[in-house]
Amino acid sequence: MEKKSIENQLSVKGLFDSHAHYFDSRWEGQAEDLLENGLFGKGLGGIVNVATDPENALRCIEQAKRHEGMYAAVGIHPTDCKALRGSVDDEVSRIRYLLDTEEKRRENKIVALGEIGLDYHWEPIEEELQKQYFHAQMALAEELSLPVIIHDREAHGDCFETVLRYPKVRGVFHSFSGSAEMARELCRRGWYISFSGVVTFKNGRRAREAAMVVPMDRILAETDAPYLAPEPFRGRMNHSGLMNYTVSALSEIKGVSYEDMVRITAENARRLFGLA
Repeated sequence: MEKKSIENQLSVKGLFDSHAHYFDSRWEGQAEDLLENGLFGKGLGGIVNVATDPENALRCIEQAKRHEGMYAAVGIHPTDCKALRGSVDDEVSRIRYLLDTEEKRRENKIVALGEIGLDYHWEPIEEELQKQYFHAQMALAEELSLPVIIHDREAHGDCFETVLRYPKVRGVFHSFSGSAEMARELCRRGWYISFSGVVTFKNGRRAREAAMVVPMDRILAETDAPYLAPEPFRGRMNHSGLMNYTVSALSEIKGVSYEDMVRITAENARRLFGLA
């Protein structure tokens, strides 16, 4: 793809951010104006606001209700589960309460169960507890026929094995960090793969290799805001307005125009989350 002045062509128009956390405390009250005026006011196509525990799930939902183009996902993140006081069944029941009927999901603008999965990076890992939460939420997704948003950090084998145990469940591996072979096999089984600003990093070779093999009808783009800002903003607060750098990188990897990649990733997100 010709790179002549791509930076000058980039904008938020039409972009769909499939994974962000705008209720995060790092925003310190800045998120609402950014969302309404700086993002949706300039044509952003949509955002999935993704919760990580039962408490911030409520904030996530309320925030999504305030913005026409924002939707919610609710679930228990693997690194958040150790701070919860109740049993696995009790805490997952709090998530179930928010989405166990179509009427509730419509009212709460919930489009997926997430962010769930496994994270073997941060100590203490508490692997067994993470697996209990992961399985309980995959079972809930299967019961309710909901797509899931999976967090997989340094737990590729166990995450892949877990999704194989729930063949009726589909969804997306967000900010994908696995191998190209894993991405190819997940897509073959009907999963989507989402890429964050990591594809722009100098050390993001693994993510770029995975992006090369993901079919065009299975690829999503995200920020994971306020985390994982793309180059040249790496290390700063991330937001959906910077996702154009990620989408530009994906367009180069896949050999299509920036405009086509904006359209394709947005269409894929809407299909996955039932917004088409």
